[in-house]
Amino acid sequence: MVSSEENLSASGIGSAGNVAPRPIAKKSTYHPLVELTLARLREFKREPEVVFWVFLFPVLLAFALGIAFRNTEPEPARVAVEVNANAQAANSIAEALRGAPNVETLVLSSEEAAAALRSGRVALIVRPTDGATSNAYTYRFDATRPESREARLLTDDALQRAAGRREVFAANEERVTETGARYIDFLIPGLIGFNLMGSGMWGMGFAIVQARSRKLLKRLAATPMRRSDYLLSFILSRLVFLIFEVVAVIGFAYFAFGVEVRGSLLGLSLVLLVGAFAFAGVGLLTAARPTTIEGVSGLMNAVMMPMWLFSGTFFSATRFPEFIQPFIQILPLTALNDVLRAIMNDGASLSSQWTEVALLAAWGAVTFVLALRFFRWQ
Repeated sequence: MVSSEENLSASGIGSAGNVAPRPIAKKSTYHPLVELTLARLREFKREPEVVFWVFLFPVLLAFALGIAFRNTEPEPARVAVEVNANAQAANSIAEALRGAPNVETLVLSSEEAAAALRSGRVALIVRPTDGATSNAYTYRFDATRPESREARLLTDDALQRAAGRREVFAANEERVTETGARYIDFLIPGLIGFNLMGSGMWGMGFAIVQARSRKLLKRLAATPMRRSDYLLSFILSRLVFLIFEVVAVIGFAYFAFGVEVRGSLLGLSLVLLVGAFAFAGVGLLTAARPTTIEGVSGLMNAVMMPMWLFSGTFFSATRFPEFIQPFIQILPLTALNDVLRAIMNDGASLSSQWTEVALLAAWGAVTFVLALRFFRWQ
């Protein structure tokens, strides 16, 4: 038989009639938004492969493109002298060009010269004009290729000089290399914007859709948590890592290529925050409905592809036709890239770029509100 003392003990009452203390569950003192943000940070920590794509990949990309498009001495123009019936004239042309600076000369048959021009091995073909004087030539080149137009000017200048042309006046040259005008200076702000877009949208889109497909969102919906807190936690966690990834890219560019930030660091920081907020909103809206990774991947690519192509990450957006420019200018990545280049390369003030900053803020606010409206838990 069980004694009365044992019964009291089992019921939580001691032998002296006092109630025995029971363990009390620890209650969190943090706001749900803080708890959710900390959960996002822990998820990031548990996925080390994300570190490569967020931090190392943009640095490696900057290194590869910076080396490939570094400032070097201009390559010589490759010119083919076509040997036809007038072989003596062709040899004379080749001899005159070999003494010219920045011109590399090849003597080829008609078929070989045509194939070399077609494949890009040479930029220009010089052909002695049949039945004409020894100083009559035909230039064959593709006028849409900048290197061909340059080769035409260099070749014509060399042949004109060899024929006895004299300069009317003497011109002096003053060659300069301006920091901020190099390709790497153009590239780094574009890479920062490109990385903000990619990591912001892909990171949020995959995390939300993966949780939805695993029925985790359905469970979270039963907790005392607002939908806005859940979505804001993704934005806040994104802003935490923003600091480290931008510092990694700018720091590498400074020490490896001498890229400097000419404008205000405070202004640059504010622009980066607004840009990260804009792409976070776009990412949340894109992930508001899909239930599979394949579905959100297709939507993400459809949203980001126009910005990859048109927003001027790797080359200027002004290369596209004029009729498409209004569409390009309203893209968030275009606005972010333009502001980053203005501050980093030109030293522009934040106030002078208020239209682009306002556009980014509008993208972030509108897409976040729409994400709240269309978001579903399951």
